[in-house]
Amino acid sequence: MYNKYIILGIVFILIAVNASSSLSLKICKDNSAENIHYSENLDVCIGEIKDGRGLIVEICNNGDVDVENIQLYIEVESGKRVFIPKKTYEISFLAAGDSTEVFINIFGFNLGRLFGYPMITFTVSSPVIKLTWKKITTSVFGSHTNILEEYSINDEPFEGYTLFAPMWHTKTYLINNKGDVVYTWNSVYTDSQAAYLLENGNLIRTSWVATSSIFSGGAQGRIEMFDTKGNKIWNYEYSSDQFNQHHDVEILPNGNILLIAWELKTKAEAVDAGKNPNRLNGNEFWPDHIIEVEPIGDSGANIVWEWHVWDHLIQDYDPGKANYGDVSAHPELIDINFGGNRADWNHINSVDYNEEFDQILLSVHQFNEIWIIDHSTSTEEAAGHTGGRYGKGGDLLYRWGNPQAYKQGTENDKKYYGQHDAQWVEEGCPGEGNILVFNNGAGRPGGRYSSVDEIIPPVDENGFYRYIPGNTFGPKNQVWIYTMPNPSDMYSNTCSSSQRLPNGNTLICSASQGMFLEVNNEKKIVWRYDNPYPLLSIQKSVTEALRYPTDYPGIPEVKSKSINKR
Repeated sequence: MYNKYIILGIVFILIAVNASSSLSLKICKDNSAENIHYSENLDVCIGEIKDGRGLIVEICNNGDVDVENIQLYIEVESGKRVFIPKKTYEISFLAAGDSTEVFINIFGFNLGRLFGYPMITFTVSSPVIKLTWKKITTSVFGSHTNILEEYSINDEPFEGYTLFAPMWHTKTYLINNKGDVVYTWNSVYTDSQAAYLLENGNLIRTSWVATSSIFSGGAQGRIEMFDTKGNKIWNYEYSSDQFNQHHDVEILPNGNILLIAWELKTKAEAVDAGKNPNRLNGNEFWPDHIIEVEPIGDSGANIVWEWHVWDHLIQDYDPGKANYGDVSAHPELIDINFGGNRADWNHINSVDYNEEFDQILLSVHQFNEIWIIDHSTSTEEAAGHTGGRYGKGGDLLYRWGNPQAYKQGTENDKKYYGQHDAQWVEEGCPGEGNILVFNNGAGRPGGRYSSVDEIIPPVDENGFYRYIPGNTFGPKNQVWIYTMPNPSDMYSNTCSSSQRLPNGNTLICSASQGMFLEVNNEKKIVWRYDNPYPLLSIQKSVTEALRYPTDYPGIPEVKSKSINKR
């Protein structure tokens, strides 16, 4: 009993001493901004978050000052079917150097892929500490939780709006960083492979034309344009039994649009061009071509420029043909006998444009390569081997990813494995002028996983690429590669995209997973979104996701019309 009084006396003494100490912090009733002085000695933060039954959140005082009246706020920012009965907790006192744990009751039923994983934000504040937060994405089954990703206040995503069109859906969505839908465009057509927001707020979107006999993965055939009210103002089809648009489009500075398309050649025509008949299944051959169209009216277009793979072939199979030659000595030409045996021979799946150099960048899936061609040519020059700004006509200016395609190097020099979405890093972004690719990883040695690869192309200030004859194009290796900490957690055998953002982060879309990630240069995930659309479908695939900054000219135009279009 005496011991009890002694202990109580010691406690009262310690409290009195603490109250008079210059290191203690007295919370005043007047908490107006002019009376709050943040100290460098204050360091209250959210520590470890533990999953299991419910959630356990650790609050740490890493400073050398005691802090009173700490508030913990909990918010479910996105995701459905999650219930947290108590969302505000108060920690009346936390001594310097101490920590405490708060148990959070949570209940729900969440399948993730069907409804999207919920993101939960934990915010700590008090009148005398700077606000700090931490976010998690988690799966919830009953009261059991499993944390998938964790983000802290030092891991801010790039502020903006993300545009995406779920693959087997008629809608296109614009979301903010919280996952809230800001705007929705409605089409009557499905299977969009590309969607872009223009500076005037209009939307360009591709979709599938089911009537063409030229059909393979990525087949589209139609390009639609919608205004800021969601009205379709242009509908152009480039699809027939002789050609069919597929995969990507690229909007040029003058408003024209680059399209990728197959064109039909017969087996006899392919063999006459030096194709080994044993390397072609079936009776058709579909080399790719690129056209530039000028939109006219509400459904028309003028083709103002074109480039055809067919015009730049070489082969060393049949010496009796005019294009017979040494493939290894002509990397500017395309070996008709390289690649697979199917009709869809090249399977170009993305197109990008560099205004400074007037060049076009292509991702060539079947060759595991990227190609760059000259856009400054006329259509006639593009069909030949001379002319244009770089003097090579329509021949390849640069290629990279698999030098075996021009009989240089070995399998060890192969870098791309069924890649998609090759694009130049845009002006003003870290790595400006470098090339980013989503490297899907199909057939990659070491297992099934995808990566985002960045290279520095060997180009001078005038747009000419360095190449030493008899060697492979540089660089030797990628300058930056991103994989998830457990590489197999990000794998898409099809489509997908990546985009360098102005703050140096990289936005990634893993198509077949319907998963968007934003990672910083140190490869830390700072934002994640799992596509929940269509809501009643297990198919959540998204070909690409694009982030537009808050000051992008088209954003205010769209947001001003958003009230009736969500």
